[in-house]
Amino acid sequence: MSTAQPAALSFRSAVEADIAEVVKLVESAYRGDASRAGWTTEADILDGQRTDAEGVGAIVRDEDSLLLVVERAGELVACCQLEHRGDHVYFGMFAVRPGLQGGGLGKEILAEAERRAREGWGAKEMRMTVVNLREELIAYYERRGYRRTGELSPFPYGDERFGVPLRDDLVFETLVKEL
Repeated sequence: MSTAQPAALSFRSAVEADIAEVVKLVESAYRGDASRAGWTTEADILDGQRTDAEGVGAIVRDEDSLLLVVERAGELVACCQLEHRGDHVYFGMFAVRPGLQGGGLGKEILAEAERRAREGWGAKEMRMTVVNLREELIAYYERRGYRRTGELSPFPYGDERFGVPLRDDLVFETLVKEL
């Protein structure tokens, strides 16, 4: 029986050439049947797209943002968005390939994202928004030091760039962590 360890993760900023692959990764982690292989699926509450090339490209080109891509042995396995917003950094578009979820990869990536926010921008807080019905996902972030703020913002109903809601009770809740 082999006891070989998986190849180390490498982190880098996304470039224009990564856009299509990042879109594919994010879609596979959140939408459709492929997403059901992991635990981050939103397929039961949202249909349609999670993102598109235009949205990912805007992040790649934004000087106040970083789209962090994570590779193992040259293969894209995860990504996340960091956006500098003054005293804090917004964390979003976090996606881990569905078949690799649940093995600690997300925890390692989140720690690297927090380190980059703290060291690169001097951020004091990391903030994110999570669909309020995603209790398992919120609990995941709480185990990593994030707290629910009770601050709610409306889901963008009618804007299919963010998906087609299958329910009429979706809102975003802000989570925050002191860095």
